[in-house]
Amino acid sequence: MTSVSDFYRDRCILITGATGFMGKVLVEKLLRSCPGIATLYLLMRPKGNLDVRARLEELLNSKLFDNLRATQPEMLSKLMPIQGDITLPGLGISCSDVATITTNVSVVFHAAATVKFDEAIKVSLQMNVLGTRRLIELCHKMDKLVALVHVSTAYCNCDRGEVQEMVYPPPMDPYKLIDLVDWMDDETFNHLTPKLIGSRPNTYTFTKALAEHVLVKEAGTLPVAIVRPSIVAAAWREPIPGWVDNLNGPTGLIVGAGKGMLRTLHCIGDLVADLIPVDIPINLMIVAAWYTGTHRPSSIQVYNCVSGMERPVRWGEIHEHGMAALKKNAMNDVVWYPSLHFTKHKTLNTIGVLLQHWLPAYLMDAAARIAGKRPIMVRIAQKLDRAASCLEYFTTHEWRFCNENVQQLWAVMSESDQRAFNFAVASLHWPTYMEQYCLGTKRYVMKEELSTLPVARKHLSKMWWVQQATRVLMIMLLWRVAMLRSARARTAWYALFRFLVRMLTYLPVLNRI
Repeated sequence: MTSVSDFYRDRCILITGATGFMGKVLVEKLLRSCPGIATLYLLMRPKGNLDVRARLEELLNSKLFDNLRATQPEMLSKLMPIQGDITLPGLGISCSDVATITTNVSVVFHAAATVKFDEAIKVSLQMNVLGTRRLIELCHKMDKLVALVHVSTAYCNCDRGEVQEMVYPPPMDPYKLIDLVDWMDDETFNHLTPKLIGSRPNTYTFTKALAEHVLVKEAGTLPVAIVRPSIVAAAWREPIPGWVDNLNGPTGLIVGAGKGMLRTLHCIGDLVADLIPVDIPINLMIVAAWYTGTHRPSSIQVYNCVSGMERPVRWGEIHEHGMAALKKNAMNDVVWYPSLHFTKHKTLNTIGVLLQHWLPAYLMDAAARIAGKRPIMVRIAQKLDRAASCLEYFTTHEWRFCNENVQQLWAVMSESDQRAFNFAVASLHWPTYMEQYCLGTKRYVMKEELSTLPVARKHLSKMWWVQQATRVLMIMLLWRVAMLRSARARTAWYALFRFLVRMLTYLPVLNRI
């Protein structure tokens, strides 16, 4: 069989979502591991004052491409930005660019989407459903197309306890919703959102399920594969262990816990946390396109890209490994000693949030105003609360994601391709991975260099003593309050006080001994 790398030789590729987290890793991996590739067309939209050329330069300035710049700088010239927007008719692509794409492109990776869990439903429909529909229309015009890989999510069918590698019936008719997009105002759409999404936890999982249905309905004879990652997290092995560039998902929780601001989380520690390092779905996508293009399956192949089947880890273990890593590799300027607790019960967690998040935030902002400084803690507490709320459904439920297609795909690969495009997670060591993840968050998200670790660790040690002193003061305060109401408590208090004085008296003698 043709090797994966040879399959991409002299081919032109179209990628949507290239500036996103997964898109960046996909671009880097294709350039680094498939050097014979002809051109990568990147569908991009202008942003602010930056046109697509400037955005491409901004993309390449990421540390993600440092290795390529040093070892294969000529590969970067194979990137070609195409101005477009998946929310516009015809994807907003000019006629000349359409002609270029339809004539030359043979492989398409569709990774563009809004991944915000709390996105307005109209925006989610425009990007995730209508965007997919418009891309399919473009693919039907491509003369050389041999593979279209659509990036979905393992949670698009989260209303089921077991999710097979198949496209399930949609939660409702997507075409009726598409008809509403043009005339229904945003306020009415938002008001109807809870009724529309039903048992789905958010608009993201809801619209990704609709997008899969549209793909099946309109793909016709197109060679299509669907890759469904679970919770995508920092890189495991490549291109940089621990690399991550956003605060989405668990990364935001790592920052909150590492800075000492996130103290309690509604999470059931015994449930499987289906985290998947970003390099795993990227390698799977590249190989899925190779298999689709060389074997031409008679039906759409779905690949559940998950860790829970081969290398399960529970939320409690993630918590244990993550907190150990955050205390070993401290973040700069922590506001309190890191101590995150998982709470199974919703009500208890709500009380914990009020006492440990909101109350300190308001007190610290009040102190900041008195000192003439800018208050920021309440705003940070709001962001933490929103991030925790978005993840709550996934930290309190568990699924069984079947992945037979993924395992069969692995089995047909040669050993050299398995090494070059590894998507097997059986050897993933979670404690090591979580340490890399926390370090990567510190370096690439918080922009804190590793040279700051000694100072950060000293500050963390000081915050530990502050925490202990605060606990002692709180106990003494509570005890003092109890003394006012109980003679027995007062007697115990005075006995303890005399004991402490006696011990302080004996300390010089003990030191001489």
